[in-house]
Amino acid sequence: MALVKTDDVVLSSRGFNGLSFLRQLGLMIGLAASIAIGVAIAQWSQDPSYRMLYSNLSEQDSGEIANSLQQAAIPYKVDTQTGAILVAGDSVHEARLKLASEGLPRGGGIGFEMLDKDQGFGVSQFMEGARYQRALEGELARTIGSLNNVRSARVHLAIPKQSAFARDRKKPKASVTIDLFAGRVLQEGQITAISHMVAASIPSLEANDVTVIDQKGRLLTSSESSADMRVSSTQFNHRKRLEEYYIKRIEGILSPIIGEGGVRAQVSADIDFTVTEQTQESFNPDLPAVRSEQTLEERRTGSQTLSGVPGSLSNQPPENTSVDAAPSGDSRSPVSSTIRATRNYELDRTISHIRSGGGDVKRLSVAVVLDDKKSVDDNGETVRTPLTEDEILRITSLVKEAIGFNGLRGDSVNVINTSFTVPAEIEPLPEPSFMDQPGLWDTAKQVLAGAVIFFLLFGVLRPVLKELAAKGEVMPAQVMMTGEGAVGMQNDQLTLSGGAGGELQPQQNYENNLNTARSLASQDPKRVAQVVNNWVAADGG
Repeated sequence: MALVKTDDVVLSSRGFNGLSFLRQLGLMIGLAASIAIGVAIAQWSQDPSYRMLYSNLSEQDSGEIANSLQQAAIPYKVDTQTGAILVAGDSVHEARLKLASEGLPRGGGIGFEMLDKDQGFGVSQFMEGARYQRALEGELARTIGSLNNVRSARVHLAIPKQSAFARDRKKPKASVTIDLFAGRVLQEGQITAISHMVAASIPSLEANDVTVIDQKGRLLTSSESSADMRVSSTQFNHRKRLEEYYIKRIEGILSPIIGEGGVRAQVSADIDFTVTEQTQESFNPDLPAVRSEQTLEERRTGSQTLSGVPGSLSNQPPENTSVDAAPSGDSRSPVSSTIRATRNYELDRTISHIRSGGGDVKRLSVAVVLDDKKSVDDNGETVRTPLTEDEILRITSLVKEAIGFNGLRGDSVNVINTSFTVPAEIEPLPEPSFMDQPGLWDTAKQVLAGAVIFFLLFGVLRPVLKELAAKGEVMPAQVMMTGEGAVGMQNDQLTLSGGAGGELQPQQNYENNLNTARSLASQDPKRVAQVVNNWVAADGG
């Protein structure tokens, strides 16, 4: 049998090129989607969990905070629905400290920095007054918002235009709206402090004209709160502090004896808040003193004393008078003297002005309850022992000394001994579950992302690429012409044999043989025609 060797024929075909256009397009889209999903999952697993930094911010504060975070290289996001600023979970505290050092957020109000802006030319006096009032409202809102329990505040001022006439003057008024944190309340003293602070910031504004409400619309300052009611509230607080002071003294002196938590005391104080003023003037007659003294002494000499009505007649000597030739034996003239004394005495006088401010303790009522004495026996068990009468009497004496007992004003002290109810043991807090462990979700995200990527690589991409590689291998073919006209392809290649039957025997599958034959016919139709002629000639022979 003669063997005719012809040129080797290489039949190369790719499996991807053999697919239809729709299948090629679908395969390309699937590969691209798989790669995109893998990249997205890997990026998602590396992104940190974001937590809320601040919410309910004004546009100005949001812009300043975003600029500060960007300069500090802290990643952040803005919630498109609520406008809240979100930062990475591990950077929340760092971001808040950074912003606090810069005074952010400043709050919704605008303060006196509004006056630093250029007002422009030709601004009216009304606009200047309106801007000043708005700046003042913003500053007051910032001050109120700095309180611990207050999240934010708004202040509205109603300042009437003053008139030159005193009778037409109107008092200003103010209203304050406070937004409190969840679960927080303002004490009565804090509300009063806010009212007085606002009143002190506005000329001629009184604290009674300041209205304070919360975010739920509840009135915090009552219009019926008069001066007398405020005085009563002050008196009640004073009484409460005094009672707490006595309770601390009692428990402080008895706790070392009975044990910590073994003393319960209550004190009721009756206090006299009456304010009295008294002016008193008193004299002491036992201590007289000469205040002033006036003495008058008169002496007169002569035989006669002119008398009568003062005038010319009384001053003339009498008629028919004669003078004795010889004087008597006594040559002295008669003398008359008069002494007058006026003395003013002052008694010891005392003027006292007494003003009692009130707050005097009129009576104290004290009730003390003592627990049994506790000891540990030989078995390690706690044993309760009631107090004896002598111990109770001694403790009563200690209580009286601690409160300054005064029997004249009606003080009373009652001390009893009883067994306290043992409180139930507090159940320990449950251990945090495995799902609440810090960093668990970040680790779970990375593990899930790795599993998905592994599935895409080895469950989707690898089989597809393996199949394409198997279909796209270069399939060389050698066409050998023999006496029977046979063309052979070995090693998993297409074998065309023109033997006795002239049959086409596929070694792989029919689809691959058909594609190979079509590709060969399109590339070298002359050689294929020669092969077919050889087949026909061999069948005819």
